Amino acid sequence: MKKAVIPIFYACDDNFAKYTAVSITSLKEHATADFEYDIHILNAGLSPETVQMFRNLESSEIRLIFVDVSDYLLNVSEKLPLRDYYSRTTYYRMFIAEMFPELTKAIYIDSDTVILRDVSDLYYTDIGDCFVGACHEQVMVQIDTFGTYVEKALGLSRYSFFNAGILLINCEEFRLHFVLDKFIYYLRLYNFVVTQDEDYLNVICKDHVFWLNQRWNTQTLDYIPFPIDEARIIHYCLYNKPWHYADTKHGDIFWNYAKKTEVYDILKQELESYTDEQKAKDVQGAENLLKLADTETHKEDNFLNMVNEQHRSSDRVEIVRKIEEFEKRGNFFEDVENDPPSKELLPNEIDYYRKGIVQKIQTKFAFIIAHRYVKSLIAEKKFILKAIKGIEYFKNLDSGAVITCNHFNAADSFAIQLTYEAADQPKRKFYRVIREGNYTSFPGFYGFLMRNCNTLPLSSNKETMKKFIRATDQLLKEGNFVLIYPEQAMWWNYRKPRPLKRGAFVFAARNMVPVLPCFITMKDSDNIDGDGFHIQEYTVNVAPPIYPDPSLSERENTKMLMEKNSAIWKDIYELTYGIPLSYTCDTENSEQ
Repeated sequence: MKKAVIPIFYACDDNFAKYTAVSITSLKEHATADFEYDIHILNAGLSPETVQMFRNLESSEIRLIFVDVSDYLLNVSEKLPLRDYYSRTTYYRMFIAEMFPELTKAIYIDSDTVILRDVSDLYYTDIGDCFVGACHEQVMVQIDTFGTYVEKALGLSRYSFFNAGILLINCEEFRLHFVLDKFIYYLRLYNFVVTQDEDYLNVICKDHVFWLNQRWNTQTLDYIPFPIDEARIIHYCLYNKPWHYADTKHGDIFWNYAKKTEVYDILKQELESYTDEQKAKDVQGAENLLKLADTETHKEDNFLNMVNEQHRSSDRVEIVRKIEEFEKRGNFFEDVENDPPSKELLPNEIDYYRKGIVQKIQTKFAFIIAHRYVKSLIAEKKFILKAIKGIEYFKNLDSGAVITCNHFNAADSFAIQLTYEAADQPKRKFYRVIREGNYTSFPGFYGFLMRNCNTLPLSSNKETMKKFIRATDQLLKEGNFVLIYPEQAMWWNYRKPRPLKRGAFVFAARNMVPVLPCFITMKDSDNIDGDGFHIQEYTVNVAPPIYPDPSLSERENTKMLMEKNSAIWKDIYELTYGIPLSYTCDTENSEQ
């Protein structure tokens, strides 16, 4: 029976080959007889001596394949920026998917590593349709200057920036989404000089990263969050090279494998001959890298500012900046959109139950054209509902319920409407609470939908609000669903869950109906909207319903339901995005 093949890639030149040999030796020691390991050495020309040294590592399970990338490199060579301790080999990983169209997945490993587990476990990790499986870049997390650079110069979170030294590459998705073409485009657009190709990859793969167990890329920095014997791959990143420094953290593990290679004496000689002058140059290099990151952060024409200025609507950019400022101040409930003043909704202008024959006809017609409109948005890929998770929790509701959802776009209402329809609850109508101005001041087509698609408008008029409260209570008692946004204000494309207002949970507690928490998560799609931003792919995450406790008072139930909803949203956010929920303000002292 033919064995399954694990495709693995290294990139090196003659100088780095000796470190690659140690990494391959460690990989070989943990390989099993169940697989064949095809190790591809990406290069632009190796000496016969280096090729023979690698050949000596082959075995019945290990096969070495030498791949000259010169032709690919030639096409973009003038666009490849270099820095003192980088060489062009750092870009070779970009070519793997295109050079090997028969591969669906591949492992890429940097040369400055030792492998402590069978990499077949890494290869068979299911990363879905993500572009890469990767681990968090600890340099960005542990060193504030680099974390700030990522956020202010690249527009990414420091907690969602990956290290490109160990990658599980989804070759199919790389080809499908033209990752190599995007890389070349960004090379021409902007010269990333801090972590170079790692910056490019992170910008391109934003939102399409499967976060691997951090043990697959254990970086030898100040803090390692688990015992070293749990590491699966150790990565001697930056200047922490055991062949240069005898006191490198966990360098002994490197030397255990180096002893088993024919390059051991060469490596020992390199360690012994590494001069104080070279070490001083390393220190200076580290300081220069910090300065470079700080300079890029504060450049007026850094990547993020350039993209904003050249490709994005100034209005939307201003909204994004306003959201950042409001988060810093803790003003989570303040509107960020420049909406026009709204007209007051008076009691005689609204029938929340919409029982009249004319109103029923208008509602039916409104839903017909609304569905046509949403279908057209989906067909044009202007609205992308990628998945609905937990639909069974919606299907199994046997009473009225308050539906909660994070509020980041007018289209989030469409997503929850489609979720309700997928749940197939024909006996229970779906209503949504909207702002007063959306009902009274929206003109034309959108205004017609706002007034007729089972909406429950709030009002600044006290008497109208009494009608709203009575109607919402009655609709819940009758077994219907009411969507309420407990975050209150809409913050455009804001991904974090915000602190919640009590209103939604008061309705649930007073009427003894469950709260069904829905939290929509987002990914950048390949499509760009009219404002120059990526259209988002939505996933609706439906969580188990939270039921009021009959033994608690209305106030106690309100508090309990709100706290549980917040905890559920937090868990979904952290699980989906792979980062801890944190804010740029002190949430304890934020506006409540």
